[in-house]
This record gives sequence, structure tokens and C-alpha cells, in this order.
Amino acid sequence: MKIDIWSDIMCPFCYIGKRKFEKALAQFANKEQVEVQWHSYQLQPDAQHVPGKSTYDFLAEIKGISREQAKQMNDRVATMAEAEGLHYDFDKVQVANTFDAHRFTHLAAKHGLQDAAEERLFAAHFTEGKNVQDPETLVQLGKEIGLAEEEVRSMLQSGDLREEVNKDIRTAQTIGINGVPFFVINNKYGISGAQPSEVFLSALEQVWQEEQIGS
Repeated sequence: MKIDIWSDIMCPFCYIGKRKFEKALAQFANKEQVEVQWHSYQLQPDAQHVPGKSTYDFLAEIKGISREQAKQMNDRVATMAEAEGLHYDFDKVQVANTFDAHRFTHLAAKHGLQDAAEERLFAAHFTEGKNVQDPETLVQLGKEIGLAEEEVRSMLQSGDLREEVNKDIRTAQTIGINGVPFFVINNKYGISGAQPSEVFLSALEQVWQEEQIGS
């Protein structure tokens, strides 16, 4: 069984969705038969890191709301994250363009470390307040998950893996994905958003049964 997940590092619901999906997968009797592949998506492709600019100000600008309203929205999301065992520190979150971080995940995939890369990037962005647009940050994160520093640095200094990221984004547009996280099971069934673990588990079991009948 193949699960394709479209996600963006700066998407708070994507990290929450990752946890909820993982809980479902842990309960799935045939989890050893499941292959998970992450795909790139950019919620704000024009976003850029601006030193000192808070995520509250950024959210207020793109949503057309007040800074206080933006903070209240993020506070609610942080509460949702806590329920999944995640600690979001929006006071420290740094606005960043995620394109190079997505290239980083494609490089990690070549070494069987894609899930580790996604996990490390989410934690770096939402919990530790690291700038995931910064090449040195990505080099350090790469070393932490087992990638060679020289390989990460060389990739970032080149145009390598840009097409892989763009291809993921084009595919998302082709199949009608306009928000993340978005999960596709066996290229047939789509699940949008950070759904409850029970929804994921039910879908996994249903598709598994259908596949067995059809095989």
C-alpha cells in the first residue's frame, strides 16, 4: 500500500497531521506493507525570511487581520498541537521560504531518510525557532539525521532537485490539491487535512480490504 503525502514545512496542520497519521499507522495491522512518500507543496511560495519579523505579523498581513487576531489563531493551533504531544513556540517561529527545505527532503529521500528530514524540519521550525531558509541551518539538520555535510552543501549551492520540488507542486495542481496536508492512498483515495487518527485508520483498513478482494 502506498501513501503519498503533500505537505509544507511552514504548515502547522501538516505536523499535526503527521502525528495523527503516525498514530493510525501504528495501530494498522499491516503497517509493514505500507510505503510512505512525502511530496513538496508551498503554501506561500513568495514568503521570505525577514530578520525580526514575527509569524504573527506575517499571518496578519496574508490574512488581512490584526496582529492580535493572528496571535489568537496561532494560540488555538498550539493547543491542538499540544494534544498530539507537539510543542509549538510561535513566539520563536521564523518566517521562511521553504523551497530549499523541500529540496533537502528530496535529497534525504535518496538516502532513505525522508521521514526523518520532514520530522526534523517541522521541529526546527515550530519548536526550536530555526530559520529553515538558511543554508547553514539545513546543513546542520542534515548532519543530525545522517546526511553528509558536503552533499547537503553542494546541493544547496546548485540547482539540484529543483525540478523534483516543482514536479510535486505541479502534480498537486493537476489532481486538485489546494491545501495541505493531503494524503493519497494507492493513487485512488484522498484525505484532506489533519483528520482524527480514527479516520486515517479506517481508510487504511478499508483500502487494504478492497485490495485483498481485488487481488
